[in-house]
Amino acid sequence: MGYFDTEKGVNEYIEMAKGYDGRALIDKLKTRLENGSTVLELGMGPGIDLDLLKQHFQVTGSDSSEVFVKRYLDKHPDADVMVLDAITLRTDRRFDAIYSNKVLQHLSKQETAESIEAQRKVLREGGIAMHSLWYGDTCEEHSGLNFQQYTEDSFARLLKGNFNILEAEIYTEMEARDSICFILQLVK
Repeated sequence: MGYFDTEKGVNEYIEMAKGYDGRALIDKLKTRLENGSTVLELGMGPGIDLDLLKQHFQVTGSDSSEVFVKRYLDKHPDADVMVLDAITLRTDRRFDAIYSNKVLQHLSKQETAESIEAQRKVLREGGIAMHSLWYGDTCEEHSGLNFQQYTEDSFARLLKGNFNILEAEIYTEMEARDSICFILQLVK
């Protein structure tokens, strides 16, 4: 059982993440994507970014944690959310965009490469993906969770011709220059 599959892990994460959201990332996404476009959020967690995304897009939330999905549905019974593994993305649905905020870092580099390949299959032609990650070149483990950092080059190597990088921006979330955001476009 993983960290996010327990009530204890989910509660710890919610407490740790208080005060943080992807508002600035979503503002950037809005410049690349038409209002009303369909967006799949990977790793919705407690739904903070999902609620922000819903203000502009037709959004589907997803998480591999049944605890997060159930909690969100308890508060929003009509929400479009699903339990979905970020590696395999086993769904027949297609989207204009994929969004994740500090989610892919919990995967190994191999798993992230597999996720990128799967993302290609759930995006419509010309689709975009936006992923924020911790910036750097180390991998750490805390409480059984992987925290893989990426640079522009290390992340680009995982794309394997599936996406072009439209934008890569280093930004500050908790400490100076600790994060990186990629906006990708599906290669035809």
